[in-house]
Amino acid sequence: MLEVHVLRVRAATVALGSLALVVSSLVWAPAGQAGTGGFEAVTCVGNAHGRYDPPLTLRPQETRIHADVRYICTTAPGHTVPATGSFDAVAPTASCLSLSDAGGTETIRYEDGGRSVIVIDGATARVVGLADAQQSGRVAEGRGEGHFVRRTVTSSSRQSPTDCLASGLQGTQSAVQLEILP
Repeated sequence: MLEVHVLRVRAATVALGSLALVVSSLVWAPAGQAGTGGFEAVTCVGNAHGRYDPPLTLRPQETRIHADVRYICTTAPGHTVPATGSFDAVAPTASCLSLSDAGGTETIRYEDGGRSVIVIDGATARVVGLADAQQSGRVAEGRGEGHFVRRTVTSSSRQSPTDCLASGLQGTQSAVQLEILP
């Protein structure tokens, strides 16, 4: 009977030790990774104010693009954080009709202190009053490092389309969705 009691005590000790190990693993795992075994996707939605240098005209030319973006990012299920982005790109042939191969970099600064540096290496875009751009790339540094990125931009100019014939389009207002995929 004493042996049965000792076996029960040992079994309870092993069970409690195992439970403590499981709980400590969940407590010490980085936020967004407890129980998942990896990186959680980050999805950011926001608005951007962009500028073209030189302004877009009907004649294709190399153009520098800069945009300041304000985001709300979901960094883990049920957890959102404000963020700002600074996007810079160069389009070798940009006009009021199209933007092509505008590779660039965006640095996102999350209000919780984190950041992501994203290198955009591919884009398809259509302009003419409303620009739709599908961009892809990878996170080079910071939150989501090494993960694939999808960026969707829908822009409208604050100027008249007839400005393409004269002074050129100088900038846009855009809705932006950025996804850092797991």
